[in-house]
Amino acid sequence: MKLEMICTGEEVLAGQIVDTNAAWFANALMEHGVECQRRITVGDRLQDLVAVFQERSTEADVIVVNGGLGPTSDDLSSEAMALAKGEPLVENKVWRERLDDWFTRNGRVMAESNLKQALIPESAIMIDNPVGTACGFAVKLNRAWLFFTPGVPFEFKQMVKEQFIPFINEMFEIAGDVALRKYLTLGQGESSLADALETIVLPEGITIGYRSSMPHIEIKLFARGKAAISEMDKIEAQIRFLLGTAIVANNKKSLAEEIHALLIDSGKTLSAAESCTGGMIASQLISHAGSSAYLDQGLVTYSNESKVKMLGVKPETLDDHGAVSIATVEEMAKGARAILDSDYALATSGIAGPTGGTEDKPVGTVAIALATRSGVYSQMIKLPRRSRDLVRSLSTAVAFDMLRRELLDEAVIVDYGSIKRFQK
Repeated sequence: MKLEMICTGEEVLAGQIVDTNAAWFANALMEHGVECQRRITVGDRLQDLVAVFQERSTEADVIVVNGGLGPTSDDLSSEAMALAKGEPLVENKVWRERLDDWFTRNGRVMAESNLKQALIPESAIMIDNPVGTACGFAVKLNRAWLFFTPGVPFEFKQMVKEQFIPFINEMFEIAGDVALRKYLTLGQGESSLADALETIVLPEGITIGYRSSMPHIEIKLFARGKAAISEMDKIEAQIRFLLGTAIVANNKKSLAEEIHALLIDSGKTLSAAESCTGGMIASQLISHAGSSAYLDQGLVTYSNESKVKMLGVKPETLDDHGAVSIATVEEMAKGARAILDSDYALATSGIAGPTGGTEDKPVGTVAIALATRSGVYSQMIKLPRRSRDLVRSLSTAVAFDMLRRELLDEAVIVDYGSIKRFQK
């Protein structure tokens, strides 16, 4: 089965919004053993839409069309598909009743323009949208089935999960014998990881892929067929041997997700005292439901005064060593842990840039500490020539990995390759 995607909208084409739907879709289908082989973005121009529908329908088996199902004049997907088929738009009575009911239940008067959302090509099959007013539909043109979906992300994702994946499973013979494993890495570039893994002889049916999602590179081990799946443990063992400490999580989207799971399982609690990371540690954990079970507090102690008054950092420590120092960050971590007697505390203090660096402590210098009930671990890392945002996100990731390793009873301080450590 050859799967393609057509994304519509001037705002997507012009880069005014980031097309998160397309990235999510390709990843979601890959996890079901289906690769998206082509993606095209088209603006809100009727003839361009007609042309691309006609062209790609002769090459693909299935095409997901995303966007252009709204009530406004620039929502043209239904009209363009009808023109491509050479047939009229007709009102779908089921969806018209759904619209009437939706507006009545919500105490709103339906605008005349909303009636457009019940119009689909005459030969189309209506596809339910349980969470929105845009009617999805599927229609056959030339070789391909075109499956039309709304652009609103939560509507699109629900339709893909509940309607599109069952649709292709029914219409096509989708290989069920597939497996995917993901490894999140830290501190190595994509080319360095590829060089390290190039010595692995991959059995037929197994591929290794890479995805940059800074501050991480994700490695994907994909197997097709029972024979290939049976070889995955062997290949994974080689990947782990070759990459060592670069691998920081399995089948997780972020280190925060890994820390969230580990803290939930352990029953331990955490506090954070952040300076250069500015609340990023706490924010990434709070994005996961249930984080209140372990996260005691997140303090952004940006000024020296707040470090002294809130965390108990000694003024002489700041005078003698500076805010960006092992001594200061250790006192920050111990102070944060002591406030609520947390099991752990993470602390960061650094120079995120683009200004503020010195010869001894250039931009990208960050001190990180982990306080436990039995002691404190700390390190100073150097992240030159990185953007302010990347310095902050890399520092957060290293802090998380220190805690991860402590929770797993592993060495807390390790080498990450491209992330340099030094003492000041």
